[in-house]
Amino acid sequence: MPLSEKIADDYKNALKSGDKNKVSILRMIKAAVKNKEIEKGASLNDDEINAILRSFVKKAHEAIEQFSKAGRTELEEKEKAELAVVQGYLPKQLGDDEIKAMIKDAVAETGAAGTKDMGKVMKAVMAKAKGQADGKLVNALVKEMLEA
Repeated sequence: MPLSEKIADDYKNALKSGDKNKVSILRMIKAAVKNKEIEKGASLNDDEINAILRSFVKKAHEAIEQFSKAGRTELEEKEKAELAVVQGYLPKQLGDDEIKAMIKDAVAETGAAGTKDMGKVMKAVMAKAKGQADGKLVNALVKEMLEA
């Protein structure tokens, strides 16, 4: 089942069950997808929808961090609940060991010698990970491995 259909079905089920939080976040996701479809002039595939979902995840992490610093625990909890809903639609994230293996392969492929080649390695790893790894985490691991 395409991701857009799954989101639409879950939205209908959340409306029927009265889950206001899930309805709210799914409505935002559907609106973002629809806006992108209008902008593109065609339907989005699952990879494009995943990119939209990753942007929601990034915004949620930033908001959680800000609310935490400000001591706004009720808003922080709300963002965490929304984040859990969004992450349910994303592919399973790779573990550190899997990412490190990808980085080793990319270093060998690109012939990276140091941190000056970090961009080449990042490009290769992110292409292989296809949204299954957080860019900040990959960046930190690549930097760590190239400096060693």
